[in-house]
This record gives sequence, structure tokens and C-alpha cells, in this order.
Amino acid sequence: MAAVCNSLACGASAACRRSLTVHSFLNRTSRACGFAAASRKHSPKSLSRINFVTAAEQVLVTTKQPAMTASSAELHAKEAWEFWRKLGSPKYHVAPMVDQSELAFRMLCFKYGATAAYTPMLHSRLFLEDPKYRAEHFTTCPGDRPLFVQFCANNPATLLEAAQLVQDHCDAVDINLGCPQRIARKGKYGAFLMEQLELIESLVTALAQALKVPVTCKIRVFPDKERTLAYARMLERAGCSVLAVHGRTREQKTAKAVRADWDIIKAVREAVSIPVLANGNIRNLQDVHDCIAYTGVEGVMSAESLLEDPALFWPHRLTPEGGYTALEGVRLMKEYLDLAEQYPTPMRMIRGHTFSLIGPWLQEFTDLRDKINTAKLEIAIIRSVVAELDVRIPKTGRNYPIPKLSERALARMEREAAMAGAIAEQQRQDAALADLIPADRKSSGFAQFDKDVQQKMELVA
Repeated sequence: MAAVCNSLACGASAACRRSLTVHSFLNRTSRACGFAAASRKHSPKSLSRINFVTAAEQVLVTTKQPAMTASSAELHAKEAWEFWRKLGSPKYHVAPMVDQSELAFRMLCFKYGATAAYTPMLHSRLFLEDPKYRAEHFTTCPGDRPLFVQFCANNPATLLEAAQLVQDHCDAVDINLGCPQRIARKGKYGAFLMEQLELIESLVTALAQALKVPVTCKIRVFPDKERTLAYARMLERAGCSVLAVHGRTREQKTAKAVRADWDIIKAVREAVSIPVLANGNIRNLQDVHDCIAYTGVEGVMSAESLLEDPALFWPHRLTPEGGYTALEGVRLMKEYLDLAEQYPTPMRMIRGHTFSLIGPWLQEFTDLRDKINTAKLEIAIIRSVVAELDVRIPKTGRNYPIPKLSERALARMEREAAMAGAIAEQQRQDAALADLIPADRKSSGFAQFDKDVQQKMELVA
């Protein structure tokens, strides 16, 4: 693949590189993208121009690779396990969470027992074409490993070019095939690609054939077991090296309402030859151990429960004196704020963690909640609220809050907050996409991105 990678460094402009793809590239990838398959072979004319095509497009213009033979499948599985062991066979994973699994939060989780982490889901096109989006959504540091960078995508070429920007700064690139939210439906990615298996296969294959690091996938399951197992095997054949399985269907969006199916996760683990991670029904460290024992998976990832207790993977949690209480949220909030200042974090992300960590107390002390809800929130304001909690909580004589609102009212507020957050994220994506400069006026930006990341790492080292 050296020749492919070298073509990225050529001085050809984006306009030059892309103008040659209108017929050759689009026709040859139409089947992967869900359109009518093109059957024409490469013409000498298109081959003579191949050096001017982007790296991602060059990989995809080639003839579709045949299915894995028994020997190649065995080799792929062997390499996947070698990669897994090289990472240290990590069991405890911070799940990818939009605006919530950012660097500061990952570092807090690593301190308390997490052994691997995923970035928030990154929009592949925005990441590729918008420097501001890249700078805000992807930051890392030397201690932030093992790190899986997750992208959502529905175009193999765009996904590959975006992934190539981060491959030198992570351990693997993950494809989000499981997001069931409205933003994924509108954007046509995540779990809403499950009816387009050829497109999914092309996304995985594009990365597996061209990246320096392995490609991994996170999925949801089909209602039908056999269809799910066929899906998992297809991903393995396409080149997936680690498969994370959320044991719920696309329609089962609410974790509190529907328990994840560990039986289907167990079945997937038995059906494939690569490492498998489980996602779902993880409320505490004992659940982690129970899930691994029941399903046979190599590791477990947590999302919502980890937001409430970033120390969920901490062995101390299983001791009589180490159990989680709402007081722990206050203590962990202080540590998170320190990290958010060390690794500059957008305030909307800090606000989200504030409600996750000390939200139960804010439901009792509603005047403090009003301070957090201010439009011009600053870390100093949050610190003052935490300091006030340190004064008020001991006076209650309790280690748990008593909300002033009913459970029904609190549930309604949670739903409204979740909806508002989803709408805000959709609006940010829509605005960013609308502001993108046309592709034929952009340069790759690879060198500048590497320089920016290196500078950030030097600052926090």
C-alpha cells in the first residue's frame, strides 16, 4: 500500500484529483454505495490517470476483492488476536459517546481502571473537510491509549480519507454501525445502514485494505438471530478485527426500558474467530464480570453507567467500603474539572458531565441546578456549586439526595434534555455541513493536521 499512501503527498490539487473520478470512481463504487452495479473494467485511459486519484478512491477503484479463502480467513483471525494481545487484551472499555467520551473523561476513566477507550463518534465528512471540527472533536495525549477512533460514514472513500488522518494517533479505527438515534437516521449512517450490507462491507474493506491500523466495528443486532450471525461473519470476512456487539435492536433505544440480550452476544462470540466485546446491561463492575463469564467475550464496554460513575471499572468498587454512592459523584466531579482544564474541553461537554455526576444532588438543591443552567456557564461556576455541595451534603446526614420533583417529572425532564441535546447536535452537524467549502477547493490538510496533533501532545506531555 506504500504507493497508495505516497499518492497522498503528491502536489496535485483536490480539484485535479477529484475531477478524474466522475466516471471511473463513481461507476466502480456504485454498487458499494447502494446504486446499480457497474460492470465495466478499468480502461487504459482511467489507469493512466490513477496517480491523480485520492488514496481512498484509488483503493476503491480497484476490482472488488474475492471472498476470503479458508487460509486468508485464518490469517486474518491470527492477526486480529495478535493485535488484541499487543494492546494487552483490554477488558474494560469506555464506549463511544457523542460529546461525552472526550479526552478529559477518557483520562478520568483510565485512572479508575478502564483499559481501553473510544472517542466520541466523529462525522467522517466533517472531520475530513472541516479543520475546526477536527480540532474540537479529536484530541489525544500520550496516556490516552489504547485508543479506538470511531467514525460514522456512508461513503467508503470519505471514510478512508478521514481515517487516514488519525491512523498515526490511535490504535484502531472503529466504524459506527449501531447508532439508533434520529441524527443517524437523517444522516443515513450507524444502525440505519443495516439494510445495506454491501455498503457496510465496502466501508470495512476500504479501511482494512488501506490503513496502517486495524479496523473494528460496533453493531446492534437484528431481531432474527441467524441474520445477526450472518452479519457478524460478513464483517469478519470484510476485515473487521474486533467486533463490539450491543445486545439490542435498532428499535430498542432506551436502555432502561429493554434489557440487552446477552444470549445473542454469546452466539456472536461463538460464530466468529475475532475478539468480541459486549455492550448492554452493565451497571457496575460485578455486571462486567458476570457478562464476560456468561457470554465468553474478551471485554465489555459501558456508556451510560460509566457517565454516572467513571470509576465503574475500579476494583475498589467491589469492596464493602468502595461501593458507589452519590457522594462519589461529587468527588469525581472535582477530578473531572481538573482534567477538563488540563485538556481544554467544550463547555457543552462539561455541562453534560456535570449533570451526570452531580445531577442527583442538583435535583434536591434546585437553586444550585439553576446556576448550572446559566447560559454563560464557566468552570469557576461549577466549582462554586461543588464547593457548596461540600457544605450542604454533610448537614443532611445522608449520602443520597432526596429529589424535590416526582419520578415522573424527573423522567420527563430527562427525556426533554435528551431530545434537546440530540436536536442541538443535529443542528451543529447541519450548520457545519452547510458551511463546508466545496470539495474541489480543498487540499488534503494531512500535514497540518499531524502538526496540530503533535503540538497538542507536546503541550500535555
